[in-house]
Amino acid sequence: MTRPNILIFMVDQLNGTFFPDGPADWLHAPNLRRLAARSTRFANAYTASPLCAPGRAAFMSGQLPSQTGVYDNAAEFASSIPTFAHHLRRAGYYTCLSGKMHFVGPDQLHGFESRLTTDIYPPDFGWTPDYRKPGERIDWWYHNMGSVTGAGVAEITNQMEYDDEVAFHATQKVYDLARGKDARPWCLTVSFTHPHDPYVARRKYWDLYEDCAHLAPQVPAMAYDDHDPHSRRIFDANDWRSYDITDDHIARSRRAYFANISYLDDKIGEVLAALEATRQEAIILFVSDHGDMLGERGLWFKMSFYEGSARVPLMIAAPQMQPGLVTDPVSNIDICPTLCDLAGVPMDEVMPWTTGESLLPLGQGAARKSPVAMEYAAEASYSPMVALREGQWKYTNCALDPEQLFDLQADPQELTNLAGDPAHAATLEHFRIMAAARWDLERFDAEVRQSQARRWVVYEALRQGGYFPWDYQPLQKASERYMRNHMDLNDLEENQRFPRGE
Repeated sequence: MTRPNILIFMVDQLNGTFFPDGPADWLHAPNLRRLAARSTRFANAYTASPLCAPGRAAFMSGQLPSQTGVYDNAAEFASSIPTFAHHLRRAGYYTCLSGKMHFVGPDQLHGFESRLTTDIYPPDFGWTPDYRKPGERIDWWYHNMGSVTGAGVAEITNQMEYDDEVAFHATQKVYDLARGKDARPWCLTVSFTHPHDPYVARRKYWDLYEDCAHLAPQVPAMAYDDHDPHSRRIFDANDWRSYDITDDHIARSRRAYFANISYLDDKIGEVLAALEATRQEAIILFVSDHGDMLGERGLWFKMSFYEGSARVPLMIAAPQMQPGLVTDPVSNIDICPTLCDLAGVPMDEVMPWTTGESLLPLGQGAARKSPVAMEYAAEASYSPMVALREGQWKYTNCALDPEQLFDLQADPQELTNLAGDPAHAATLEHFRIMAAARWDLERFDAEVRQSQARRWVVYEALRQGGYFPWDYQPLQKASERYMRNHMDLNDLEENQRFPRGE
């Protein structure tokens, strides 16, 4: 059978509420808007865990953090866990990654045959939280509000340099794939770090939002004591007491964030233009690893099950799926089986290794029947947190905190917790039963604590004496690039040209 090429665009920390049906009409994102017009668009897509490494491991594997063991941004992603890159590669695909995936551990490929860039974040255990020390703030890597107070304009930053490189290498790879040297179908994943904070943007994109009507949150900042316990822990982890956040800081941060969506739109446009120019066809998927609260309720960044943090954009342009809006809740753990389904990989070879569901039926008019699950067991938590989204409802539970139950249809801002309302006791019990069947929270907590403690021992040991890092080093053979004397110049120039000469 002929298998389709697959092009995946992943971005970092993009709030899904800004993509209710493709990009909101006030966002300057023409390339994403054109992609949305031919895509199945999932209005209620959720991350499996609102943090980079756990969310990305879930995206790759189709499994929750409690299954992968990737609880936080320093938890190893075991090389024995199958990913969509493994499944596709077994089926005969060439698999390639340009950009970020925040793999932790010595395996920096996880099924990708080649990787075009290094990662932007460290792959070792140095960012391990420690439940044995509740309230401890690790200043040198925890988020702080300096990302908000420092928001503004710059022509180059660490993150811009990275994403410029990611787009360049991805574009060059698209051209190279068109040359036809490899007959295999391909899956290219292009993964950016924007619009992740710090909230700093190039002037050309900043200027697009001078008169933006969305520079203030819909829900203003609340007093610290008015927040739920986990939100208070997030405030503490973000060192909020050391900063005086003004309305101007908030507006500038949001403006830069929106500007960086437009920056990403340009980068994605560069890759899509190369695809079109080389007359290649591919299934295209667009997704984020998690969202950003972006000042709603006074919260920033992620680490929360609230919509701004947990909801992500998800669009799939594939011949087998109808363009249009799907409102059923779905998860990023569904992407692994979906890609395999679209590629014609036998699902009985995939489903034993994932708890996700293929979204192909939803793109053909079917409805989802099962709830979406989320987990969080990283910084700002002192014990694992879990959540379920089903229909109009969202339920959260943690051994340390009161339960939460929100009716997202009637209360999209999640301002009224119905868990204590007798009128909703039956709904609460329904979710309690589903949660109890899915999770043993005491066991989950013990496994997280054991993982953290082990990693601290290993990290502290490996930092003594000689240190061999796990950072991925992109391989380039200079002797095989451009023209060298073991090559025939005439053949080289003909083979490197697309389209071929007459």
